Amino acid sequence: MSALRTSVLPTSALPASALPTRIRKARLSARLTQAELARRVGVKRSAVTQWEHPLGTTPSMHHLIQIAIETGTCIEWLATARGPCSTTPGETAGSIPLTNGEAHDPQEDEALLRFRRLPAHKRRIALQILQVLSG
Repeated sequence: MSALRTSVLPTSALPASALPTRIRKARLSARLTQAELARRVGVKRSAVTQWEHPLGTTPSMHHLIQIAIETGTCIEWLATARGPCSTTPGETAGSIPLTNGEAHDPQEDEALLRFRRLPAHKRRIALQILQVLSG
């Protein structure tokens, strides 16, 4: 009897429209390691490895959104390969303007972007710090 052989394509051999390829491209464009992306998204590194593998698992929508946020990638492109690949300054990963023109300066815009990336418990801490600093 002959053993069944399976051929596994490297992610680079997949079409650019394949989800594992887009996840890897987003991570590399953001200059993140698999371990760092995993930490930011709240999963183990092995999950990111699986997501980037041609025959691996598919991340949940929640995790796709987190990947988009952490890599500065548009969620539409990441999930469907349609639309622009990356966000522009002043936009979130969902391509929604951060402040709708309400920010007074670039620092305020950046602060709001970073605040929105925080998980809920860290937002509460950040808000308490701002309350103390502003008197």
